Amino acid sequence: MANIKVKLFANLREIAQTSSLSLTGDSVKEVLFSLTEQYPALKELVFEVGDDVKLCGYINVFLNGNNIKHMEGLDTILNDDDELGIFPPVSGG
Repeated sequence: MANIKVKLFANLREIAQTSSLSLTGDSVKEVLFSLTEQYPALKELVFEVGDDVKLCGYINVFLNGNNIKHMEGLDTILNDDDELGIFPPVSGG
């Protein structure tokens, strides 16, 4: 399993009461499952409700600065010292 640094932004950071943490997993999906197990209140913000595992349409996940939508999505394989950034929608002026 890879050791991954996960950075949370905006309301995700507020709910988890931390801006970053270390988690382990072989894929983006495994790390996000681990995150939502540790912080159950994040689950409904990260994943859509349903039988299939899908990110909420407004959540963006970046692996080392690259959007996982342009990779293998939730099945993207992770390596030690990778960094995931999880961004909810942000508005303001």
